[in-house]
Amino acid sequence: MGIERIGVVGAGQMGNGIAHVCALAGYDVLMTDISEDALSAAIKTVGKNLDRQVSKGLIEAADKDEALRRIDTTLTLTDLGPTDLIIEAATEREAVKQAIFEDLVPHLTPDTILTSNTSSISITRLASRTDRPEKFMGFHFMNPVPIMQLVELIRGIATDADTFDACKDVVDRLGKTSATAEDFPAFIVNRILMPMINEAVYALYEGVGNVESIDTSLKLGANHPMGPLELADFIGLDTCLAIMNVLHDGLADTKYRPCPLLTKYVEAGWLGRKTKRGFYDYRGETPVPTR
Repeated sequence: MGIERIGVVGAGQMGNGIAHVCALAGYDVLMTDISEDALSAAIKTVGKNLDRQVSKGLIEAADKDEALRRIDTTLTLTDLGPTDLIIEAATEREAVKQAIFEDLVPHLTPDTILTSNTSSISITRLASRTDRPEKFMGFHFMNPVPIMQLVELIRGIATDADTFDACKDVVDRLGKTSATAEDFPAFIVNRILMPMINEAVYALYEGVGNVESIDTSLKLGANHPMGPLELADFIGLDTCLAIMNVLHDGLADTKYRPCPLLTKYVEAGWLGRKTKRGFYDYRGETPVPTR
C-alpha cells in the first residue's frame, strides 16, 4: 500500500497540524472543512508554525515553501475520495464522524485507507459503519501535532496487517514514534491522562486547593511541564468532558465519573483557551485563575 496522497478532514487545531507534518514529510495533502474561513485560517496557521520552525533552525525556508505548495484545500468532502489515506480530524462527536465516513465511502478507491484521529471513540464501531473495516484504523496524533512526537495507532477488531503496516510507515516517515493501543475506551494516553485531569477538577471542586495551587503543585511536585487545569484549558474542557463520558459509559466504572464542576464549565461555554475562559481567564495580557 504505497501512500503518497493524504486527505485530512477538518481544518481545526488538529487538522491543520496533521496537514502541516504530512506536507513537510513530502506527502500531497488535501484538507477539507465546511467553512472557507476555517480553511484560510488553517493555511495561515500552518505558515506561521512553519515560520517558527525555520526561525529555530529546524527546517530551511525552502522546506516551508515546498510544504505549503503541497497543501490544497476544498469545501467538498468527496474530493478526498481518490486519496490513498484519509485522516478524519473532525469534532469529537461520534455521530459527526459516522456521517463523514458514510458520505465518503461511495467516492473512495478500493485501496483507500480510512482513519480517525479520535482520542477516545471505538475504532471498531466507527469502522463498522463503512464498507472497509479491514482498512480502517485509529490514527491519534497528540496536540500540538508539529511538536508532539507520539502517534497512537489503534487497530479495530477487523483491521488487517497491511493497513497497520502502511499507517506505521507513515508515522515513521513523519519522523514520529508510534505506540500500538488496543481498541478500548480512550486508548492509552487519554485513559491515563484524563482521569488525572478530572481528579484535579475534583480537587478544585472539593476545595482541596485553588487553581493556582493545584497547577503549581503538579508542576513543581511532579515535574509536569504544565499544570492539569492549565492543560485542560489547552485541550478544551468540552473535549475533556467528552472523553470522560466515553470512559464512564464504556467501562461502567464510577472512578471515571466526570466531575460536576467540569460539566458546569462546559455548560457555561467556558471551554478553555479557545473561548478565552476556562479554569483561567485569557482575556487580559496574563491568564488569571477563575477560581
